[in-house]
Amino acid sequence: MKRELVIVLDFGGQYNQLIARRVREANVYCEIYSYKTDFAKIKEKNPVGIILTGGPASCYEENAATYTKELFEMGIPVLGLCYGAQLMNHLLGGKVERAEQREYGKTLVRVDNSSLLFDGCSPESICWMSHFDYISKVAPGFTVTAVTDNCPCAACEDTSRNLYAIQFHPEVLHTQEGTMMLRNFVRKICKCSGDWVMSSFVQEQIRSIREKVGDGKVLCALSGGVDSSVAAVLLSKAIGNQLTCVFVDHGLLRKNEGDEVEAVFGPNGNYTLNFIRVNAQQRYYSRLAGVTEPEQKRKIIGEEFIRVFEEEAKKIGAVDFLVQGTIYPDVVESGLGGESAVIKSHHNVGGLPDHVDFKEIIEPLRDLFKDEVRKVGLELGIPEYLVYRQPFPGPGLGIRIIGEVTEEKVRIVQDADFIYREEIAKAGLDRSIGQYFAALTNMRSVGVMGDERTYDYAVALRAVNTIDFMTAESANIPYEVLQKVMSRIINEVRGVNRVFYDLTSKPPGTIEFE
Repeated sequence: MKRELVIVLDFGGQYNQLIARRVREANVYCEIYSYKTDFAKIKEKNPVGIILTGGPASCYEENAATYTKELFEMGIPVLGLCYGAQLMNHLLGGKVERAEQREYGKTLVRVDNSSLLFDGCSPESICWMSHFDYISKVAPGFTVTAVTDNCPCAACEDTSRNLYAIQFHPEVLHTQEGTMMLRNFVRKICKCSGDWVMSSFVQEQIRSIREKVGDGKVLCALSGGVDSSVAAVLLSKAIGNQLTCVFVDHGLLRKNEGDEVEAVFGPNGNYTLNFIRVNAQQRYYSRLAGVTEPEQKRKIIGEEFIRVFEEEAKKIGAVDFLVQGTIYPDVVESGLGGESAVIKSHHNVGGLPDHVDFKEIIEPLRDLFKDEVRKVGLELGIPEYLVYRQPFPGPGLGIRIIGEVTEEKVRIVQDADFIYREEIAKAGLDRSIGQYFAALTNMRSVGVMGDERTYDYAVALRAVNTIDFMTAESANIPYEVLQKVMSRIINEVRGVNRVFYDLTSKPPGTIEFE
């Protein structure tokens, strides 16, 4: 399927994925490339528009990230954001200088509504600024279209060349009308029709999978998480019984989760596939006995998954294809797209086994962001509770139990987490909080229950709001909801006598505990 393509050219800014997501929310397909990408490759992609991201440097420094001026002579619309706005003006004859005062945070911006970029926007609204430098003189042909009290050029444009520049960050939620500005760029300036919709994606993928697989055999590692579940259903719709899904229950899942996965994908479920559940709980508990160091726990859980998966794969014999639930952030963060540092290697399940005999990997979701994966899940008819399941780390509860993992501790955290999620849902907060879960601390303390002394564990509740999971703030949960959760956990979960609420943001903390 030929799609309209907008390219995000990444100069090292932290919001590259967020820009791409905002473009896709306007139903326009978008890909991220590093500023080091050869211009010939960019031209070959035949984009209908290009967006230049922010970046950490000053564009006038000797070794600053830059690009060829030919980019601005392609005749297609180009939008520079923050560093991208400064670089555009710098390369085209304007002047960028160090500002006397850094502008950071929520700022009132006044825009010129005659600009197509700000069509339909309020004359004044809040934007998110983050810059040391400023455009002190716009490039020849440009006119200023937005200002703030401290920034004489918050936006400028040269409509004759289809060039647009915004000093602030329209992609973040703090910019009140930023989504509209980006939509205006891709739909009104780039004139995109908006053909990127998940119903078309599903049909395209099913057709493509059938073509690729033919009469071959396919193996999928099914974790029960959103990505692997959606990938499995896509394959099932395409090739049915040619697909075998191996679900390894390592005993570190949330309460009832193993049975829920089997109910959906097993023999009594609605999907045509071969489902194998491996109950490896005791094997994992045995390997984790006495281990307290977080990284060691992660490695043991990851390695043991590979061993179990290999054993099951050998029973099946040679397969033609292996399915992975890789999604677009995995691709970008592995260094295959954008300018971000390599955050994780490209095997999204921690390095799938080399000893499994297969010819090729199928990654049906590798072009999608998480919110798009969920839309595909709903399009495929996967139950909502599974599609909107809370994010869950690969090592599972192993890293939500501080210190040694035991079967008893798993029971405690499963029960506490189940109560917490139930009460959050009852309060109608389950879709408005980015991520929330209960963890078991390694702290035990004295308490009094029923006039008797107790010496039990403390459970920590975590809830954060985040745009990109790179930074996060603790969620403001109503006190009465927290009180209800605390009361239920202490009364219903054996072995707990205290409940904490974790207020730590990221940074300095992480979202998970270990």
